[in-house]
Amino acid sequence: MSLGVRLIIDFVDLVFYLIHIESLVHLICDYGLTGDSDFSAMHRVGSASNGNNSTRPRKEKRLTYVLNDSDDSKHCAGINCLALLMSAASDGSDYLFTGSRDGRLKRWALGVDRATCLATFESHVDWVNDAVLVGDSTLVSCSSDTTLKTWNALSFGTCTRTLRQHSDYVTCLAAAEKNNNTVASGGLGGEVFIWDIEAALAPSKCNDAMVDESSNGINGSGNLLPLTSLRTINSSDNMSMHTTQTQGYVPISAKGHKDSVYALTMNESGTILVSGGTEKVVRVWDARSGSKTLKLRGHTDNIRALLLDSSGRYCLSGSSDSMIRLWDIGQQRCVHSYAVHTDSVWALASTPTFSHVYSGGRDFSLYLTDLQTRESSLLCTGEHPILQLALHDDSIWVASTDSSVHRWPAEGCDPQKIFQRGNSFLAGNLSFSRARVSPEGSTPVPVYKEPTLTILGTPAIVQHEVLSNKRHVLTKDASGSVKLWEITKGIVVEDYGKVSFEEKKEELFEMVSIPAWFTVDTRLGSLSVHLDTPQCFSAEMYSADLNIVGKPEDDKVNLARETLKGLLAHWLRKRKQRMGSPAPANGELLSGKETASRSSTHSRIEVDGSSENDAMVYPPFEFSVTSPPSIITEGTHGGPWRKKITDLDGTKDEKDFPWWCLDCVLNNRLPPRENTKCSFYLQPCEGSSVQILTQGKLSAPRILRIHKVVNYVIEKMVLDKPLDSLSAEGSIAPGLTGSQSQHQAVGDGSFRSGFQPWQKLRPSIEILCYNQASNMLSCMQSYDSVYCMVF
Repeated sequence: MSLGVRLIIDFVDLVFYLIHIESLVHLICDYGLTGDSDFSAMHRVGSASNGNNSTRPRKEKRLTYVLNDSDDSKHCAGINCLALLMSAASDGSDYLFTGSRDGRLKRWALGVDRATCLATFESHVDWVNDAVLVGDSTLVSCSSDTTLKTWNALSFGTCTRTLRQHSDYVTCLAAAEKNNNTVASGGLGGEVFIWDIEAALAPSKCNDAMVDESSNGINGSGNLLPLTSLRTINSSDNMSMHTTQTQGYVPISAKGHKDSVYALTMNESGTILVSGGTEKVVRVWDARSGSKTLKLRGHTDNIRALLLDSSGRYCLSGSSDSMIRLWDIGQQRCVHSYAVHTDSVWALASTPTFSHVYSGGRDFSLYLTDLQTRESSLLCTGEHPILQLALHDDSIWVASTDSSVHRWPAEGCDPQKIFQRGNSFLAGNLSFSRARVSPEGSTPVPVYKEPTLTILGTPAIVQHEVLSNKRHVLTKDASGSVKLWEITKGIVVEDYGKVSFEEKKEELFEMVSIPAWFTVDTRLGSLSVHLDTPQCFSAEMYSADLNIVGKPEDDKVNLARETLKGLLAHWLRKRKQRMGSPAPANGELLSGKETASRSSTHSRIEVDGSSENDAMVYPPFEFSVTSPPSIITEGTHGGPWRKKITDLDGTKDEKDFPWWCLDCVLNNRLPPRENTKCSFYLQPCEGSSVQILTQGKLSAPRILRIHKVVNYVIEKMVLDKPLDSLSAEGSIAPGLTGSQSQHQAVGDGSFRSGFQPWQKLRPSIEILCYNQASNMLSCMQSYDSVYCMVF
């Protein structure tokens, strides 16, 4: 005969602290049992509430870490832009620069039959949308993080400046080939700026409120630079912007767009700038003054691509209306229109003589069109929309929403060779008719079937699910491959191949509940894990359940704290070497004035004394050094920055990390946490003859191993009873009650120290939650019992 006890949880508390079951489901909710009467909590975590409830605390800065694939030489998201740097030496390599939605740029050395990744440029915290080359070795990129960045193109990824002027995503760039200091930028805010890169980068002319070094917000003299704009990523993947007035060097502003700008182009000398976007008109500007020159109307949808000839007289435009138009700027009219695509035109590239145009777009197709004769030919078709083109001698590089880049034959020096192959057609002049004339009168056949070279990327993650254990994330990538990630290590722990994502998710389901301590998104094509204080410190597990060797099995481990220690382990070592002293001990205040001042604004700070603050990083939180994650965050001063954890050289200090990260890692302190306990009742099950205990409502910390609940029940009902009151089977005799017992709950220490007499009798206990039982076997083998809990 078994004793049935019902565990009733207060609904409001249950919302915040759901029960976390041990054994087959690993853990039960960690309530160190404490009654409202006379027995004390076990492993109690000191709670700290906001001392000033009258004011709402402001949003603290977030820390994000991006998990990288094992092959970091590849992009893991669509390629938005291409730029070619031709070698001046006859025996030197040409370089291709690629900018991706994964937030990174890469430099590739181009050979006849291969492309080698030589450098990764990592500093942008959002999509890289465009890139241009200026001068001999300066690369300028723009991003959805609202910034432009300048790089030493021939370095191993050195970012020289961050230019901040835009208030929204920066979508496009244009550069003047002969006037190699002039770059124009446009974005979703309707803003168009014309930059003198040499003046913007010159220390004497640099606007402190607008230009800084991207990596750490420090100028050449080591002084902090205030920002024009402060951008933070929130949990909904949106960003907030705060803009201040600029001083010093200010780029020329071409004012006139009322809506988003998607395309820019400039003539060689940098005197004429052409822009287009959602207003469906082509705008022409004087690039020297930013003044309006004229508007060209004709497209019926967004303008997505623009090209100017070297003189600035003729302009090509590609639109979402599927049309390509040739404009004579001098005559202010459209002289030709070409209907070759069946969907939006997103990319254009012309031959050096501006006689032929290569075009690609949403219909996955690449076309070559003779601008004079209107003859067109379908060069190739792919599996993804084309985003940008780069003509390279007799080949053309094609970037798409896929993470791979392809090189196709193009006959750039003599395009007529392609038309001589046949299968050409005459471009129509109305998109809906798409009048095509060919000898067979059939749909065009691609001239080329396979690219001559492919730079492979890693398929982007397109679907994800955070599992109930709050440490594993199941993902599915663009190729259909399903993988299981361990976010506290930053690695793939299982590659299931091309299986059903939904079936695998059901298979991996565990009846376990751990507070949500992080959020995840896949905007960059990989897993970005976001930590926000104080929510990220809400989850704890026992060291035994994490299989941490050499640590007491009942020590509670805060998942966020140990994850932060793992992420910043390299930085901590470098910091120690730089400072020439060990990291601060438990409870010691940071030396940084900023962190100390920020900490003092909180009335109470939790110091977790259950775990020593040392340099040790436990195995469940050791991050890979072969494919290290990247950190994205924002310091006390300076804008958002991104860097691999292994590239943190220890020079970053308190101003470069959110104060709460350092307070946790260096001082072992956690921010205030509310609602740290859960209230519940223990009542006999329906039909049981056991009397109700009189201790009333119980409360407990957030997690508790199941045997603590069982110990309490048995001690209250059995421990103070004579042994002859137990039946031969070891079950409790009907009618007995332990309501008069004054014994406190048994802790984990007493449980390990030896069996009590009633433990040797192996009583059978069943625990229900809301009068239901879960299928959990052999949860407490020392009791030879089954303990069941569900919600």
